[in-house]
Amino acid sequence: MIPALALGVVAGLFAPISIPLSAGRYLAVGLLAALDSALGASRSHLEERFDLDIFASGFFVNTLLAMGLTYAGDRMGVNLYYAALFAFGYRIFLNLGVIRRLLLEKFRHRGQKGYVNR
Repeated sequence: MIPALALGVVAGLFAPISIPLSAGRYLAVGLLAALDSALGASRSHLEERFDLDIFASGFFVNTLLAMGLTYAGDRMGVNLYYAALFAFGYRIFLNLGVIRRLLLEKFRHRGQKGYVNR
């Protein structure tokens, strides 16, 4: 997973793609929604309750809903994308906190007698 992420970042940095300024907000909320889904999947994997169907549906539904909310706000002249930014920002930090705690617990127990690495 890490090599694929690194390859994606390198490809993105060197790809000659320019995004129109008008699409910046849509891309921002879409990326936050995708990051939230990815971190939620990582968290559920660490908690041993990952479900690919839930991840895939959440990924697409959250991304489309966030972008749709941004579009509706643009049409009404209201910055509704702030709602998505705050919601996904909160969930991202919450998931990161839980992931950090789970990883610390896993590494602490690794040295204990009788610990089984899953």
